[in-house]
Amino acid sequence: MTAKLNFFLWLIVFLMMKNKSEMYPHPVTMLDGDIIVIIGLNILENQGIYRGFLLIIKNSEWYDTMMGGCPKGGKKVTLEIRNLKKSFGSNTVVDNLQLSLHKGDVLGLLGRNGAGKTTTIKMILGLLTQDNGDILWNGKPMNREEVSIGYLPEERGLYVKTKVVDQLRYFAELEGMTRKEANAAIDDWLNKLEIPQYKHKKASELSKGNQQKIQLIATLIHNPELIILDEPFSGLDPVNASMLASIIEEQIQEGKTVIFSSHRMEQVESFCKHIIMLNKGKTVLSGNLQEIKEHYGYRNLTIPFHSEAKRWLDEKGIYFEATLKDLVVKVNKEEEAMSLLADLQNNGISLRYFKLLEPTLHEIFVERAR
Repeated sequence: MTAKLNFFLWLIVFLMMKNKSEMYPHPVTMLDGDIIVIIGLNILENQGIYRGFLLIIKNSEWYDTMMGGCPKGGKKVTLEIRNLKKSFGSNTVVDNLQLSLHKGDVLGLLGRNGAGKTTTIKMILGLLTQDNGDILWNGKPMNREEVSIGYLPEERGLYVKTKVVDQLRYFAELEGMTRKEANAAIDDWLNKLEIPQYKHKKASELSKGNQQKIQLIATLIHNPELIILDEPFSGLDPVNASMLASIIEEQIQEGKTVIFSSHRMEQVESFCKHIIMLNKGKTVLSGNLQEIKEHYGYRNLTIPFHSEAKRWLDEKGIYFEATLKDLVVKVNKEEEAMSLLADLQNNGISLRYFKLLEPTLHEIFVERAR
């Protein structure tokens, strides 16, 4: 923003404050790439005098930011949590949690049992009231009646004696869908998950895996903006797990904001670009997953299992982990790995391959969630 434009904006604010005037922003007009905003100042109310300013902003990215949006090419923040805290008696289960998710972001919410994950989810859903902090959606306090949420709980909640079609229609209508819309969506989802034959069956007649599919349909049938998945792959065989993974990928591609909670770290790595790890209510790790792994402090150097290599590492006092096929050595830097490989070669130990990889999320979880 130029100094002239900055001065002009401050002048408007000064006049408004001095004369206790009101600002009336008129519709924005595009002209040759510029943004034009007409701002009226009712300076002399008792005389009915109306004066206006014409503000021409060359930088439309700045305008978007000023008006609470986002720069071109960026993403608007949808879910924001500030200083969230919840205690039960003297036990603090969520302690000053902070997070910010943009449209289309997928967050891995991690932690051991009792870390505060479920309590956090319940506060987002409005099932629990926080002691302190804010939960915002598009910059405004989260209102469950205004935000469409799909929640797949870890403890499933189907009515076992009710027909699949009846309870799916019931869940859909609770979310504001008409009966006609609900019936069409039910057929689409049953076909997509390859279980149309169970439409008129009671939930109790379905296998655990197929009950899980019905629960997933209930979660997504109303096309929610925010999707919360708590252990979504529980009870699924590999084929159905692959099908569910495809459904989750579709939702991500459609720009849904997703919170994904699971103890299976390989699944979290598959879907999540961002993670928050809780330990006894406190955030012990948060940020972009790839950046966390790249800067975590060590790499895993993997070489083929070789008796001579094993003996040499033992003699040098270098700690390693042995599997049936490999030896894995933790190194701090790439240079350390290259030096180690050179020493092995200089001692007549030839290696068919080696791999230098960041630590897995499973390793990080074990270290930080203790």
